[in-house]
Amino acid sequence: MAPASLRGRSVENPTISIEQEIQRSYLEYSLSVIIGRAIPDVRDGLKPVHRRIMYAQHELGNTYNRAYKKSARVVGDVIGKYHPHGDSAVYDALVRMAQDFSMRDPLVDGQGNFGSIDGDSAAAMRYTEARMSRLAGEFLSDIEKNTVDFRPNYDNSLQEPEVLPTKVPNLLLNGSAGIAVGMATNIPPHNLGELIDALLYLLDHSSCSSRDLMQFIKGPDFPTGGVAYVGEGLTEAYTTGRGSVKMRGTLSVEDRGKGLESIVITEIPYAVNKSTLVEKIALLVHERRIEGISDLRDESDRRGIRIVIDLKRGTIPDIVINALYKYTALESSFGFNMMAVVDNRPQLLTLKDILAHFLEHRREVIIRRTRFDLKKAEARAHILEGLRIALDNIDAVVKTIRSSKTAQDAKQALMEQFELSDVQSQAILDMRLQRLTNMEHEKLLEEYRELLKKIEFFKSILENEDVLLGVIRDELDALKKTYATQRRTVIDDHDLSGIDIEDLIPDADVVITLSERGYIKRTAMENYSAQKRGGKGIFGVHTSDGDFILNFLVTTNHQYILLFTNRGKMHRLKVHQIPEGSRTAKGMHIANLLPLDKDEYVVASLTVRDFAADRSFLFVTRKGMVKRTHQEMYTNCRSTGIIAVNVRESDDLLQVVDVGREDEIVLVTQHGYAIRFSVADARAMGRGTAGVKGIALRSGDRVVAGVVVTPDEHKDILTVSEKGYGKRSSLDLYRLQTRGGKGIITMRTTPKTGSLIGAIMVEKDDDIIMLTSENKVIRIGAGEIRKVGRATQGVRLVSMADDGHVVGFDIVRDKQIDEARKNED
Repeated sequence: MAPASLRGRSVENPTISIEQEIQRSYLEYSLSVIIGRAIPDVRDGLKPVHRRIMYAQHELGNTYNRAYKKSARVVGDVIGKYHPHGDSAVYDALVRMAQDFSMRDPLVDGQGNFGSIDGDSAAAMRYTEARMSRLAGEFLSDIEKNTVDFRPNYDNSLQEPEVLPTKVPNLLLNGSAGIAVGMATNIPPHNLGELIDALLYLLDHSSCSSRDLMQFIKGPDFPTGGVAYVGEGLTEAYTTGRGSVKMRGTLSVEDRGKGLESIVITEIPYAVNKSTLVEKIALLVHERRIEGISDLRDESDRRGIRIVIDLKRGTIPDIVINALYKYTALESSFGFNMMAVVDNRPQLLTLKDILAHFLEHRREVIIRRTRFDLKKAEARAHILEGLRIALDNIDAVVKTIRSSKTAQDAKQALMEQFELSDVQSQAILDMRLQRLTNMEHEKLLEEYRELLKKIEFFKSILENEDVLLGVIRDELDALKKTYATQRRTVIDDHDLSGIDIEDLIPDADVVITLSERGYIKRTAMENYSAQKRGGKGIFGVHTSDGDFILNFLVTTNHQYILLFTNRGKMHRLKVHQIPEGSRTAKGMHIANLLPLDKDEYVVASLTVRDFAADRSFLFVTRKGMVKRTHQEMYTNCRSTGIIAVNVRESDDLLQVVDVGREDEIVLVTQHGYAIRFSVADARAMGRGTAGVKGIALRSGDRVVAGVVVTPDEHKDILTVSEKGYGKRSSLDLYRLQTRGGKGIITMRTTPKTGSLIGAIMVEKDDDIIMLTSENKVIRIGAGEIRKVGRATQGVRLVSMADDGHVVGFDIVRDKQIDEARKNED
């Protein structure tokens, strides 16, 4: 407050409160920083400097299909015409718009050194060149059609747009980060295809919630890839505007041979400096906070990131990996703060709010563009109407013009004689003589008819809300088709609290079903109750038309399920990672769990608890080839899978079984033949080999099963046909042969029984679970199945409709019987 001696001054010298003046001035400064510098507009997702860079390039004609211009030229235009700030600030913004590791979809196409993910600075602006990216052109489309408001630039000498008429939901696509006075914004980038899917859904379901839109927008999609661990943090961010998700880099374990391994980092979290990350790892090794690392090197190049960490012999990779996540930026957090300017006021927005504001902006742009086009079309149609009248009365028009003394007299005479407007009369006077030809006359009439159609369409957009929404929908579809790319960041909803999820999951018996079209599910064994032989079964699994169950496994939650593809690759999951479903559920597509390539699909599966050094995997193909490889060679499975077997083009992988060197194998064919030979006959090979011949097939025959036999065990072979017939035969009836023979009869197949679909080893007290093409499951005791010789057709095990068939079966060991046996012993 002013001192007492200054109070009561006249109006010419009013007293001013210092406190109020500071408050007012600081508020104005704050708003200027918020709106004019740090916080993006919700409509185009741009801060003023980015908007001015794009508009200046547009005015320069510096588009994606023209030659590059020096960055200094662009920066000069920006600061000279629209942005009265330092050139380094403008150039830094332009550089970031060109960095593919900073922007999910860059808006500037840069040529030269524009910096690196290691934190290297860009070259000086006099050396680099730039132009707008193709996507950036969509930000300025139709700007000349009065689609947005313009305002004077800083010195009132030019006009600049208040917002760009963008077709791109840029606020979420490329995200934004900024610190203003008293507030900040931090929005991650997203995938364009997912954003457009959500916008299209919002167009049809305006009352939906942010949670509803999350079925399309799975989470952030960072340009550097990596893994985003989402959950309640993401839901909170999208529904309130604030939240947090964990980011992790992508790494794998590679075998260097001779028992040595390396951890290879190929993707790092968003906004992490790679050089700083490598230096941090080296420091941790030097301080012995991370043990077991023998060498660290950065092998990154223009093809991508590759940080190699060599491990000492005997080091467990998972321990080092967990330490990297704990002590370095390889695991980071991204805090959402979705603040944006709405109607010149900063607001915290939800996911739906941002998308709804963008759609409202597109609606306004299209309405203003349509009004502009309609006005222009009507003006042109008015002129064409006058030319049409002139051509229909050409002789009279020519006579009138020739009889006039001056052009003004001719115009006035035409207006009076043919009831034309001033514009129409002038157009007639300006018409060239060549327009009098019949061809030109037809062109004029065709143009007139097309204009009338356009006018009608423009009016329908302005008068009919459904037509307007249809235009928005068509533009979004076209944008997705042209610019959408595959997601780079993997979304994972696992909790990273450090608790081992297996500690919370009981190691219970479950059934895994995998259909031919790739749908997989896990079902508790207790859902399948025992029934009598010959029963019709209960509904087991729902599949769509043309689909059927490919693999049917009985296992436990803590085991590994190994999935082998037609390309000979192996992928590994824990059984409990497979989504649980009811008995009749369809399941989840395997592509949501595994990184399968195009045209790659699962053909065989196997469950194991660990990879024993004295055990092997035996691969069996449809054409009778077998290959044995030690299990320890499959211990380290990358997230993208590893090569398991080399499958020839004319063959298909059928089965993979767990064997010991002393075991034997019985190969069973579709036509009812079998061969028994020692596993040792197939020498151990490397992972990328094709194997040797196991059985010589007869014409038209193929292998349907590989049954592992333990020496000296007294079990039976159960064979099952496609029409529900089966039998038990003593293993002693199958003599041991040399690998590569034609085999002996194992079941007499007839049109009544149909072809064999498989075989397994059983004991009398085992339970058998079977699945039919009618999606029914039956569980029967093995003791109920008649034990007969090899060359018989067996008995009916399951009743089906005439066109039904058995598609899979497996053994269920009854734990209560095992426990009873132990008590008896």
